[in-house]
Amino acid sequence: MAENKTQVTGASVDEFLAGVEHPVRRQDGLRLRALMAELTGEEPEMWGPTIVGFGRYHYKYDSGREGDAAAVGFSPRKASLSLYGLSAAPEAPELLARLGNHKMGAGCVYVNKLEDIDETALAELIRAGYRYYTTVVQRH
Repeated sequence: MAENKTQVTGASVDEFLAGVEHPVRRQDGLRLRALMAELTGEEPEMWGPTIVGFGRYHYKYDSGREGDAAAVGFSPRKASLSLYGLSAAPEAPELLARLGNHKMGAGCVYVNKLEDIDETALAELIRAGYRYYTTVVQRH
């Protein structure tokens, strides 16, 4: 079975965030780093070259493929901020409706900048996503 592409690298989160070219993405990345650390109680880790993740969970698919992934995380990409782990918890649809200007992708939420969204809803999404992946999914 193929190895998962996105794994913990041991690279420096601070160096990665300092190197983000777009000033708004860099500032939003620093804010997300602090917010996610505070809400999860986890230290950030680099997953692959561009994802900052908090906490871990183990998954196993019916196909037999299994691995570890970040419970919640983000990536300050050129086009938008990609937020991971926020859309699967049972309360996520209600919270996403309150979030503000965002787009949905396959398993991630895209926002242009943090000032465009409701930070209270974001904080609740982070808590819910982290709890979901580290308690509900982790047990399966």
